[in-house]
Amino acid sequence: MKEAPQHQPAMRARRKAIVSTLAAIGAAWFAPAALAQDGSYPTRPVTLVVSAAAGGTTDLAARMIAEPLSKALGQPVVVDNRPGGNGGIAASLVARAKPDGYTLMLQYSGFHVITPLLVKNLSWDPVKDFAPVANILSAPQVLVVRPSLPVKSLKELVAYAKANPDKLNYASSGNGSLQHVSTELLNQMAGTRITHVPYKGTGPAMTDLLGGSVDLTITTPPPLMGHIAAGKLRPLVVTSKTRLPSLKDVPSAPEAGYPDLDVSSWFAMYAPAGTPKPVVDKLTGEIDKIMRTEAFRKKAEELGAEAKYMNPQQLAQYQKAELARWAKVIKSADIHAE
Repeated sequence: MKEAPQHQPAMRARRKAIVSTLAAIGAAWFAPAALAQDGSYPTRPVTLVVSAAAGGTTDLAARMIAEPLSKALGQPVVVDNRPGGNGGIAASLVARAKPDGYTLMLQYSGFHVITPLLVKNLSWDPVKDFAPVANILSAPQVLVVRPSLPVKSLKELVAYAKANPDKLNYASSGNGSLQHVSTELLNQMAGTRITHVPYKGTGPAMTDLLGGSVDLTITTPPPLMGHIAAGKLRPLVVTSKTRLPSLKDVPSAPEAGYPDLDVSSWFAMYAPAGTPKPVVDKLTGEIDKIMRTEAFRKKAEELGAEAKYMNPQQLAQYQKAELARWAKVIKSADIHAE
């Protein structure tokens, strides 16, 4: 009987190692789905990545949903602010994250449906790289100016801007943001030249507006309400067809003479593409229940926003319609990324 070659044990060891590696890969691949199916998700803290700095509406929306969602899931939902890149820093991070439900994103509509239309060669795709979970808040925008600016209506602002071309400036939460596109749309409609000053989020933009470094901004009501009530900012118009109940003395866009200045922001939660359906279903189901509570709806109204829930299918359809709508606006207004 011949003796086995000495190299055969080494070959068997290598085969065993390969089989073990493949088994580990398979286990990792199917683990999220298995956890979702057996109802154990989540078993550890969930990270909610926010595409804007603290203080803005995106951040407020994230924190509004994170606290009650933590209680509903039985695990902490930790807010992680990742501003910058027109929402791209947060989006790229979440797009590359493991699709297991432990890394989510709270995204601002301006970043999700406008940035992709303005910025070429993005490292993320708003449709292919994400699984819609739920829309959280929706809100019209409000144009506000520093109180020392000698204007008290949109008509007066336009007249002042025309009399002082290139002397007024406006803050936005970033180049390509909805605030940017909205004000450039106003520039196109009114024939004004108000200069854009981009910031990394609404919070920093508000700081400079309140400090008088910039003249005006168009943004959602939540970060504005306290400052308006205190007389630190003067609202001129709400960018919607009707007045906002929380700002009943501020005219709507049609009342101010600009019926086509109809702009609403929305703030939605997304998971990485490929996240198991049971995980998404659990998340959106819990969010739906939270948003039906009087406490959540009342808090949204106090901020000047609306608790407007959309399930994954509805959010996907709405997102598609928004991409098409803003593509037309950007083309007609000839807006380009700087």
